[in-house]
Parts: sequence; structure tokens; C-alpha cells
Amino acid sequence: MEIVHWKGILESLLFVAGDEGLSLKQISHVMEIEEFEAVEILKRLKEQYENDPDRGITLIELAGTYQLATKKEHAPYLKKLVESPNTNTLSQAALETLAIISYKQPITRIEIEEIRGVKTERPLQTLMAKGLIQEVGRQEGAGRAILYGTTKEFLDHFGLKSLKELPPFPEQPEDEFSQEEADLFFEKFHEEKGENGFSP
Repeated sequence: MEIVHWKGILESLLFVAGDEGLSLKQISHVMEIEEFEAVEILKRLKEQYENDPDRGITLIELAGTYQLATKKEHAPYLKKLVESPNTNTLSQAALETLAIISYKQPITRIEIEEIRGVKTERPLQTLMAKGLIQEVGRQEGAGRAILYGTTKEFLDHFGLKSLKELPPFPEQPEDEFSQEEADLFFEKFHEEKGENGFSP
């Protein structure tokens, strides 16, 4: 087995999987190799990341799944990026996703996508990078999908003491949450807080 060749494939799979990660069983199935071979490739890929100071990512294992993550030592630079004035504006998709999470938490990516009707990987990555949401656990059952919830930074950004201070939102009989409804939510919220938009 050519390790170098398989490392590239594995890296691509982990990149596409994003924060959902991949289990050892999934990796071995997709790559059509034995689990012990997958373990060896994971080990080699992790060593490559950790031994190369020029690499900005590493490989971590979390709750039985493997995923790519930024290195801890780069946290100060990532924080600086998040706090930059040029990155304080959230896209419509991110605002919509944030509104869903704030009311439906804890919630999985799949559940968010079912409500929004579109893919949500990028908005989730944006919100995670800005520290507005975080992983709060794993869903029970097969797959153990990541559960998302808001952070203390979310409360601070919007001037809230707790989630109980969130403005009331009309109940949706079919549990749908449209872009228009997300707009109304944040417009009303900013009016009540005397704000013109999202700011750090």
C-alpha cells in the first residue's frame, strides 16, 4: 500500500467532511481498505501535520470521529482575524443559521439544513470562527452528529444576559424558518437594542 497516495485521499475526505468528521468505519469503507490500514494512514497523516511547522492544520479525534482542525498555537492569529473590522459583518446565510441555532439549540447541521432547505457548512464554519456558536455535544444514535449551540460571545455581541432575553419570535406551524423571517428577527432585535447591525 502506498501511504503517500492514500494520505492525499484521506486528507480530501476529511476536508469535505468538515466538522462532522469521519469514523474509522466510514474511512475504511469509502477508501475500500481495512480498518487497520486506515489507522496507519491516519497516524502517518497526523505525524506529517504535527512535524511540519509550516502546516496550519492538524488531525484530531473527537467522539470516535476524525476531523481536520487548526493548530492551537495559531489561536491568537485566528482571534485577531475574527475581531478584525473587515470581518464583523455576517452574511444573510450566517444570520439565518444563527437565528435558527439560537432558538432551536442544541441542534445538528442536518436539522438546520432541513429547516433552511440548503447546505449550511459554510455558515456554520463562519459562526464557529467568530466564536458565536460552539459544539455542545453529540446526538444519540447512529452517527452521533455534532450538536451546536450559542456561546457566551453570542450573548455579549448582542448585549444579552441570557437566552431568555431573546426577542419573541412567531411560532411556525410547519416548523419552517425562512430567510424573510430571519430578516425580521434581526431587524426587530436591532431595533430593540438600538443597533444598526452586527458589530463585535
